[in-house]
Amino acid sequence: MSVPAVSFGVMRILHTSDWHLGRTLHGVDLQEHHATFLDHLVELVRAEKVDAVLVAGDVYDRAVPPVASVELLSDALTRLTETTRVVLTPGNHDSATRLGFGAGLFRDRLVVRSAVADLGRPVALPDVDGATGALVYALPYLDPDMTREALAGPERDEHGRQVRPARSHEAVTAAALRRVRADLDPRRAGGGARVPAVLLAHTFVTGGDASESERDIRVGGVDQVPSGVFGDPSGLDYVALGHLHGPQRVGRDGVDPVMRYAGSPLAFSFSEARHHKSTALVELGPDGVRGTELVPTPVARRLGDVTGTLEQLLGRTFDDRTDDWLRVTVTDDVRPEQMWARVAARFPHALVVQHVPATLRERAGAVAVTAAQDPLEVAAQFLLAAGGRPAEQAELAVVREAYERVLATERSA
Repeated sequence: MSVPAVSFGVMRILHTSDWHLGRTLHGVDLQEHHATFLDHLVELVRAEKVDAVLVAGDVYDRAVPPVASVELLSDALTRLTETTRVVLTPGNHDSATRLGFGAGLFRDRLVVRSAVADLGRPVALPDVDGATGALVYALPYLDPDMTREALAGPERDEHGRQVRPARSHEAVTAAALRRVRADLDPRRAGGGARVPAVLLAHTFVTGGDASESERDIRVGGVDQVPSGVFGDPSGLDYVALGHLHGPQRVGRDGVDPVMRYAGSPLAFSFSEARHHKSTALVELGPDGVRGTELVPTPVARRLGDVTGTLEQLLGRTFDDRTDDWLRVTVTDDVRPEQMWARVAARFPHALVVQHVPATLRERAGAVAVTAAQDPLEVAAQFLLAAGGRPAEQAELAVVREAYERVLATERSA
């Protein structure tokens, strides 16, 4: 690898996120593939002498995970902490309370940061000499409706009440960053040796490329946080992000700290078929980020689409796709008899088989709806198409309120 294994004064951080333990892919149990990834992660940590693994949220796929997933995580953390330190935070899919249970009992090899009260208290990672080699500030997923009260600042309104942040992801994240800066700024002004600072956060930063498998986190119609919230004068060197499933760098070059999504280790939707899944191996020194390498994760099966008439699909053209997870689109004008059975015999790992006549595809090709779209926009388009007039703002407000109420119910489950 291009990053040297040992370098004086350098910390090696492995950034990963969005494991979604317990998730299925169109009904296929991914437990075995998650186990393969975690085996890979343990071996990578050992081979590359990683100083710390940072997990940026969505460890589980739901608030109450299956027992098998809890056992899988327990085993992985046990093996990882034999070699390195682990810092993890909950994402919007996790239950912060359940994931953080027992956090006070963990020792320095495993740190779970799930409470708003700990936002300004960094995890000090030791270097080879035992001195502080890096500071990690860990932000759990900050749901605006559930964290505004806890993030209220010292300012008071005319009634003497503490002023809460506005009801938005940007506002609560900015409030959290103020607590981080209140701790970091005095350290930077102290005149001693500069210690690199890392922020661990599960959020949607503006400019990131979403896929269809991330759960909607919109509040008030907005789900994103501008990168400038994390920028100067924060003093941060690296922002380890979670939530988006495609590995990617975000933020403004030369203005913001180095900001990167590690992405999910497995593909969870067909929109991720072209992703190159990886973890980010980051080299940190007193001068900040010295290098980043994306280490590919094991590919369980290729994911992709095949399209054609049934005759074409059953021919030799797609011989190289028989071991892949596939979404198969049959384009015959008339639905073929026993279509599913015949396709499944040809492609034993087909996850989706759909009949879309070629003429219909030509007429409807530009109106596909994906999970990445704002549901309010989709509802407005439907109302226009079905009712023949644009929806009124009052009608859209009712739709928005109902939708956000459903999201709130899911988050509190």
